[in-house]
Amino acid sequence: MADNTDKSKEGFLYPIGRYRGEFTPEHLAFNANLQEFAQRVSLLCGLETGGKIPPGEAYKEIKQLWRQLRDSKKELLDASKAEPPDLPDL
Repeated sequence: MADNTDKSKEGFLYPIGRYRGEFTPEHLAFNANLQEFAQRVSLLCGLETGGKIPPGEAYKEIKQLWRQLRDSKKELLDASKAEPPDLPDL
């Protein structure tokens, strides 16, 4: 019973939208990272607006999250474009 309640709470607090773009494992992983970034930035903005954390701390945290997202993009999306497709052996 508690497990079901935990899942519904998590779904409410951290909703995940369906991915509707061109499916590749890299696109799906980056989309998950992007959604997590958006959720965490939203949470930080709410904490800062409510006076729970100072603006400088919120900025520093968001900047770190942005760096992580940028690195994720480089690893997942830019790397897949640079690699030529595998050709079958003839």
